[in-house]
Amino acid sequence: MLVLLTASTMAVSTANKGWQFGNWPYRGPYHPNNTQTSNRIIIGDSYHWNFGFNYTDWAIKHGPFYLNDTLVFKYDPPTPKTFPHSVYLLPNLRSFIKCDLKNAKKLGNATQGAGEGFEFVLKRPWQPHYFACGERNGFHCINGTMKFFAMPIFR
Repeated sequence: MLVLLTASTMAVSTANKGWQFGNWPYRGPYHPNNTQTSNRIIIGDSYHWNFGFNYTDWAIKHGPFYLNDTLVFKYDPPTPKTFPHSVYLLPNLRSFIKCDLKNAKKLGNATQGAGEGFEFVLKRPWQPHYFACGERNGFHCINGTMKFFAMPIFR
């Protein structure tokens, strides 16, 4: 039994040798947010803040986020051919899960994401910041894609 336990432990540790301190293998030293200074992070990278892109997955792959990092929300202004977008800061996890915008703070309206977009600085360490699109009565959030959270940590 001891031999089997030792062999299993060694197999798992060998298979996960790239998982440093709980990080996934793709993080490593070249992670996009692995610097010693505050970063300016464009939400969604080249996709910006648009319907149909999964921002929760994006945030998981681009985390961790650090205190004083600046999140930049860019999105096209509304036209007859595009959906309008906005950005809300939700007060808690329950509001985030249910996409309840009742007590949320509007950070950016449908036109503020145009051009260079608008910025939000992560100022509260170890407290989650819940973000969601509030357009179409929260539909963009409810479908599960246009929402994410960031919990800034100290560098």
